[in-house]
Amino acid sequence: MFAETMAGIAVVKKAAEMIKSSIDTANDIGSIAGYVDNLFTGQQEIIKKRNAKAGVSSLTYTKGIAQEMIDAKLAEETMNEMRNIIDLRFGHGTWKSIIDERAKRIQEEKEAVIEMKKEQRKRAAELAETMKQTFIVIMAILIGSVTIGAAIYFGS
Repeated sequence: MFAETMAGIAVVKKAAEMIKSSIDTANDIGSIAGYVDNLFTGQQEIIKKRNAKAGVSSLTYTKGIAQEMIDAKLAEETMNEMRNIIDLRFGHGTWKSIIDERAKRIQEEKEAVIEMKKEQRKRAAELAETMKQTFIVIMAILIGSVTIGAAIYFGS
């Protein structure tokens, strides 16, 4: 039950450990970018798991609330510590720039997904319209053929 949450906090802790061990030798933020990404991934995993269980009211889940809250707080503390370390190493505002760029890219991705879904709906509507017109043409040809055939058969 706690394996998912533990995985999230373990990812956060491991990423923080890797950032701490390589921050002094990093020449630029790109050197530790993967670890920063892992930091966000672990934090998001913790949040996602906690939110997924928010509607559950079983006794088993109630026992896990304290652990989830502690893990979330630990992740938040770790994120703050990493912010300070990165800002000290690469200059004030580096962490904020990372957060802002990440938020921008997430928003762009969401907008791209929305646009893709709109395009899919548009194509589906166009396909439905094409099928409808094809059906009408086939029916008109069929009715015309039957009418002509009946006129020839009964007209002779």
